[in-house]
Amino acid sequence: MNARYPAIAPDIVKLFAARGADPVDVPVLQPADPFLDMAGEDLRRRIFLTESETGAALCLRPEFTIPVCLDHIRTQSGTPRRYSYLGEVFRQRREGGSEFFQAGVEDLGDTDIAAADARSVADAHALLTLCLPGRDLSVTIGDQAIFEAVLAALGLPRGWRMRLARAFGSDELLAAALEDLSAPTRGSALAEPVASLVADGDVDALAAHIAAGMQEAGLSPSAGRTPTDIARRLIEKAELRSVRLSSDAFEALERFLAIDVSLDQASVALKDFAAGAGLALGAALDNFAARAKAIAGHGIAPASVRYDAAFGRPLDYYTGLVFEISGPARDRPLVGGGRYDRLLTLLGAAKPIPGVGFSVWLDRIEALREAN
Repeated sequence: MNARYPAIAPDIVKLFAARGADPVDVPVLQPADPFLDMAGEDLRRRIFLTESETGAALCLRPEFTIPVCLDHIRTQSGTPRRYSYLGEVFRQRREGGSEFFQAGVEDLGDTDIAAADARSVADAHALLTLCLPGRDLSVTIGDQAIFEAVLAALGLPRGWRMRLARAFGSDELLAAALEDLSAPTRGSALAEPVASLVADGDVDALAAHIAAGMQEAGLSPSAGRTPTDIARRLIEKAELRSVRLSSDAFEALERFLAIDVSLDQASVALKDFAAGAGLALGAALDNFAARAKAIAGHGIAPASVRYDAAFGRPLDYYTGLVFEISGPARDRPLVGGGRYDRLLTLLGAAKPIPGVGFSVWLDRIEALREAN
């Protein structure tokens, strides 16, 4: 059974047109690999998978950002370009039904990052103000780039920075990663000679040993990860286990993650944190301040926007701004969005294209409208 078409949809379409976002329609059936490779773990687990007649992996559209970006690449459209959409998406095991409507805007190619970020927040805020007039709205902002800048300034090696960056947006994963980072070194459970090859960091020798074991067991090296991939991952895990932050650095990271202030106080709070910890956050801090100023320029009440340093969103493609907007109860977000500057290149664009966007859960908005 199809989800009910939202009564507010025509007004949303008019709003998007007034704000210069061109409507785009993308197929319901999408190639599955981009979502499996680039979406967050929670979304990957909820995708409806199927196959084409040729055996290619397909899925029902679980969100719009990746399909809109793929369509932009396919049509070789110029930038900057703003796309709007309104249609059904499909996710398994979702409270409220597996088919529901989303609307949103994807803003591609604008090199004024602060202005584009602020415009995305303002567009989303304007949509909710239209749909829920007179309601109190709460905007929560996080910043993947600030988080990664702190990790780099603390001197964490690349492997740990990548693991923590992937965990950003999941309280459970981030807590587990931080516990591993602070825990005493554990001994390896690997048997010889694998343990010695891992300790030596010899990828080629370890891969050869793994390949020989797979051949002896009758396993094809082309089934799943290759022996070289397995060898590199084992060595990377061993290197991660050997790294521990000093107590001062770990306390600094905890102080950073505890920052939770109104947006008009956030730049000062971040500068004070960096100075107190002796860290240089560089361009990430300058970009943050420029964005905060640009958001204030859109007339959104500063008291309704908060910056939470530990806040992220559970999609792997975000690179900077992340945000959600909730209604008065603040129990479930009505809007979620963020910046994804690497996504289009990963999807096949010939050159980097910056992007930022948001999606609105229209069924949640309809429920609030009907409740009053």
